[in-house]
Amino acid sequence: MRHSIIAFTSFLLTTLLALTQANFFSELDITFGDGRARVLNNGNDLTLSLDKYSGSGFRSKNEYLFGKIDMQIKLVPGNSAGSVTTYYLSSMGPTHDEIDFEFLGNVSGQPYTLHTNVFAQGKGNREQQFHLWFDPTTEFHTYSILWNPQRIVFLVDGIPIREFKNMESKGVSFPKKQPMRVYSSLWNADDWATQGGRVKADWSQAPFIASFKKYNANACIVGSGTSSCGSGSGTTSGSNWLTQELDSAGLERMKWVQKNYMVYNYCADVQRFPQGLPTECTTTS
Repeated sequence: MRHSIIAFTSFLLTTLLALTQANFFSELDITFGDGRARVLNNGNDLTLSLDKYSGSGFRSKNEYLFGKIDMQIKLVPGNSAGSVTTYYLSSMGPTHDEIDFEFLGNVSGQPYTLHTNVFAQGKGNREQQFHLWFDPTTEFHTYSILWNPQRIVFLVDGIPIREFKNMESKGVSFPKKQPMRVYSSLWNADDWATQGGRVKADWSQAPFIASFKKYNANACIVGSGTSSCGSGSGTTSGSNWLTQELDSAGLERMKWVQKNYMVYNYCADVQRFPQGLPTECTTTS
């Protein structure tokens, strides 16, 4: 009996060690950049760089169908005009699903624009944009996507900034059938990213560098005809995110962010939708 307990304890310790050591080497693949993406510190840290020749990027090895995805990011400091740092979920194909964080760079001293969007079956055009209440270039901050069958919630340092509910009963498409990978990239978009393309990248400041750490996917992994939930990197916690919703405190925090830091909301852009705002903007679930 004693030997069985020791063996079981050893198994648990080995399992926990493997989980806590899960890192960028084991969880992610570099997708482009020709050496501009670098995994550092034994796989615990990763940097993406951008110069006038190329950006860089990575994606998760696994595909997920629902989950809570976290990433700590420190954005390009100084004059980041023209650059875009992305962190998003996406499937493949012309009717793909996608859940976006995009950070649009700006000239020194001006705030980043945090651009969010949701695509379902190839249809997007659901942009909401924010300025952050801190400087995202001086320290790491946690950006999270909660995705379950009922809702998508975007969070910054645990504070919800946006919720997109499942309103399929009202005819609004919702991403729930296509597995998605996690992607991130740093690339040149100076034809549109900063003040509509009026401010271009200053390549004398290159390379531009964004830093990443503490990637965590507590999610349903899809592959080889099977699906397992709650077995993401660094955690063995349960799948409570499958039914998680915002409580009253979370809703109040989201209202605070949207009142004070939202700079664009497609649901308020009546000129863009002369035939009427999208259904999800005028209907409650």
